[in-house]
Amino acid sequence: MKTLMSLKILLAHNYYQQPGGEDTAFESEVNLLRERGHQVVEYIDNNDRIKGMNSFLAAAQTHWSRDSYNKITVMLKKERPAIAHFHNIFPLISPSAYFACQSLEIPVIQSLDNPRLLCPAASLYRDGHLCQDCIGKTPPWPSILHNCYRNSRSQTAVVASMLTLHRMLGTWQNKVNFFLVATNFYRRKFAEGGLPKEKLAYKPHFIYPDPGMHKAKKIGRYALFVARLDPEKGVRVMLKAWEHLDIPLIIRGSGQLESETQDWIKHHPNAKVKIIGRLPREELSELMGNARFLVWPSQGYYETFGYSAVECFANGVPVIASKEGVMEEIVSDRCIGLHFQTGNAEDLAEKVRWLWDHPEESKRMGRDARMEYENKFTADKNYEMLMQIYEDAIRQAPL
Repeated sequence: MKTLMSLKILLAHNYYQQPGGEDTAFESEVNLLRERGHQVVEYIDNNDRIKGMNSFLAAAQTHWSRDSYNKITVMLKKERPAIAHFHNIFPLISPSAYFACQSLEIPVIQSLDNPRLLCPAASLYRDGHLCQDCIGKTPPWPSILHNCYRNSRSQTAVVASMLTLHRMLGTWQNKVNFFLVATNFYRRKFAEGGLPKEKLAYKPHFIYPDPGMHKAKKIGRYALFVARLDPEKGVRVMLKAWEHLDIPLIIRGSGQLESETQDWIKHHPNAKVKIIGRLPREELSELMGNARFLVWPSQGYYETFGYSAVECFANGVPVIASKEGVMEEIVSDRCIGLHFQTGNAEDLAEKVRWLWDHPEESKRMGRDARMEYENKFTADKNYEMLMQIYEDAIRQAPL
């Protein structure tokens, strides 16, 4: 087979109106492939375009975008990429893009950066708790019953019917060579939801550039929380734990519970807790490098990956995480951090106190966390895995 050192690759992504981790994953892969000498052709759409659409057109676009099909077909004929790799296709690109690729015998890779194919809301979260009611159901009717997407029955019905249509057409089984999942936890979930196990390929996200083990690493001066200040991120459990702790805590985040968190700090003047705003990447890395450990207390919610945790690993910083889902997988208990019982503030306080009072153990876990990063989450490791998946897809007979 022709060497993969000079591939031409179509990378496609539908940007959200609010930037997020999926956009970061897409941009990171574009940059990685270009730096390694590949020619990347980008197909971009943006949800800002929905503002000018009527509801009927937006619904039709979600099911089958003729516009995307035509544009991608023209691009494929002109560029002749060896492979097409999609990140988010919802709602404007749509599964029609796969059909365009198949008509020209171009292999398709789909990154599963969220659980949309399992859950119309793409969150597995409803009314403040974990929800898996739609997994394995065709149509995913519970989502419509509970208005799960944007709290709208009509909009949820559009997403649910799109999933139903393409399950019935066999789109996910027959039009995609490989799906990329960032954790083995989600690999199992997607298989449970009906995707072919043999097409689910594990490929984690990565941190680049490598921040390096923090210079002259000393024992960290504070605990750190880096996430949205939303209920599912475990903010209230963390603050409840800190009612009985005198350990410095820096919170970097904003969200629904920001004012509530500020009020908590105001009413607990002796607590060593403060909130800071967004930081440039280098300053955030410095903040992580000077932490004793990261607190990752999400509850009733399946995280999709855990960029902040992995970036802390890169900085040689351990993580205290909820014993649930992706968090339990990424953070090895007593090796590169500690687990606590999800939602249990008393157990969280106990684990925080223990790791704070055992600085040598914290440093040892930090060194092991750095090794975990080097073994799994570097750009080099990620590139090797991605190239193997591309090679396997190109070698397959056309779908």
